[in-house]
Amino acid sequence: MSIQPLSQKEVSIKPEPKTFWSRDLVSTRDLTPEEVAAILDLAGLMKARPADFRGALAGKQLVMFFEKASLRTRLTFEAGMAGLGGTTMFVDQRQERLDARETLSDIAHNVERWVNGIVLRTFSQATIEGMAEYASVPVINALSDLEHPCQGLTDYFTLQERFGDLKKVTLAYVGDGNNVVHSLLLTGASLGSHVRVATPKGYEPNARILADALAIAKKTGCTIEVMNDPHKAVAGANAVYTDAWASMGQEHETDLRAQIFPPYQVNEKLMSEASPNAIFLHCLPAHRNEEVTDAVIDSEQSVVFDQAENRMHVQKAILFLLLGGDMARIPTHTMRSTHV
Repeated sequence: MSIQPLSQKEVSIKPEPKTFWSRDLVSTRDLTPEEVAAILDLAGLMKARPADFRGALAGKQLVMFFEKASLRTRLTFEAGMAGLGGTTMFVDQRQERLDARETLSDIAHNVERWVNGIVLRTFSQATIEGMAEYASVPVINALSDLEHPCQGLTDYFTLQERFGDLKKVTLAYVGDGNNVVHSLLLTGASLGSHVRVATPKGYEPNARILADALAIAKKTGCTIEVMNDPHKAVAGANAVYTDAWASMGQEHETDLRAQIFPPYQVNEKLMSEASPNAIFLHCLPAHRNEEVTDAVIDSEQSVVFDQAENRMHVQKAILFLLLGGDMARIPTHTMRSTHV
């Protein structure tokens, strides 16, 4: 399906979520390409017409268990849920892992009786998968060691705003083959975007994730390339993306990585090798003048704060669909029919 820039007058979204929507968002792989596109389209409508969705989740309650520190993820979920009329409860799990006091099964069977949805930000993907297995209410992955699906969806929503047809977009990621890269690969493949990833040797993306992204790309007609040369990855790209060289939980590797990753720094020279209209993306927080220089992240090419804002709009769309928002709130004259 060809995706055009969204406006207040036009949006594509399937009006029957129960016929296509996954019960949870544990992995980007839970979504079909059509569902990924539908999330972006609904996010665009919510961003353009927020008043149409006030009260859409009135009476719904969301609990958030976070084992890791957060600024954007926590606040965008809380603000997004409030904008839809729902309420959130935050549980700080930074001092002990979620299942340290009792089993995930027991936690899930308690929480499912009190709330309508669960958001997890954890060290282990297995924690999120376990909660989704046991809980009867929707579970959303707000970051794990393996994936960051809300971030990947947001990044491509930001690219869609800027470039329109994502099938014509080439995204170059330079740095560590981490959870963000995994979600970018899966989301980009689902939307038919071309993705190039450049990492140092030994820091490539997870082989299973890459294989799944390649399988999706074969169906959607895009290309996925993984390499070790950052200059080859960036050459002519429409967007250049990087992330921290050492993620949370990898602090013990900081010194080693600081010796390996400097050739992958996104600086003015590397950005100059991309397309003249290229933009710079970063999921934040940024370690300034490590993985990216001030000159790049503060430049007119940088859209990092657009990304940060868009987390809220994309997560509102996810919450609306997973927690049972009223599809009648979407004006019928703004919809194009999609069939999945």
